[in-house]
Amino acid sequence: MLKWVLLVGVGAALYFWLKRPKIVSPVFTPKPLIPEPLKIVPCAYCGVHLPAQDCIEYEQRHYCCPAHQNAIDPAGWYGQAQWRPSPNYDARPSEAVPDLVLIHHISLPPGQFGKNYISDFFQNKLDFTAHPYFAEISGQQVSSHFLIDRNGLISQFVSTQKRAWHAGVSNFFGREQCNDFAIGIELEGDGQTTFTDLQYVALEQLLTGLAKTYANLSFAGHSDVAPLRKTDPGIHFDWRRLQRENNLGQKNLPYGLEPRA
Repeated sequence: MLKWVLLVGVGAALYFWLKRPKIVSPVFTPKPLIPEPLKIVPCAYCGVHLPAQDCIEYEQRHYCCPAHQNAIDPAGWYGQAQWRPSPNYDARPSEAVPDLVLIHHISLPPGQFGKNYISDFFQNKLDFTAHPYFAEISGQQVSSHFLIDRNGLISQFVSTQKRAWHAGVSNFFGREQCNDFAIGIELEGDGQTTFTDLQYVALEQLLTGLAKTYANLSFAGHSDVAPLRKTDPGIHFDWRRLQRENNLGQKNLPYGLEPRA
């Protein structure tokens, strides 16, 4: 009989021990997870505010959609370009709207590619002791709106709303001073070397963006508007490819499609 009493007592004790309230030490109480606050950023084109995670980010700028990145923003800057502001610009004449794209080529030092010298030159940062040729251009203050390097990277130095200093003394069918109404695009090249496919692809991309803001642009080479001084973009620039890839009409290419120096 005593055995059964002890057995019942042990079973009861075990039952109540298992059913006892669980006491959790405050030290081990899990803390609720607090979500990180969303980073809200404005679209560099339209200004709409969105979570950064939902935007396209490029060079610490944010865009709400691809179309806005591949466009000229209200201040005249292209979203697909690296922005490298140059001090070498001034205001366009009152009421002047760009209607001409001037194609150039440039290499610094001449015939050499891949350095940062062109960007430095346009920003007045060039170390003129870095190469003997640079002494010849020391003191010059020039710029272009855009530069496309051999790898297709686009840099922008001047807003399209402003006058960059790239054409010099020039004449486009009787209109003097092309800087007043032109957008300058430099291609990294030397006149002796063919341009790369990547440069043509980037040029098409840039012109698509420009066309959204500036309708019915005409196209010419630096040599067309300053034939006594300049030969760029030279015989290796493919005007037919420019026409084909950008769906340009003959009226947009008033100097024709044949290569020229």
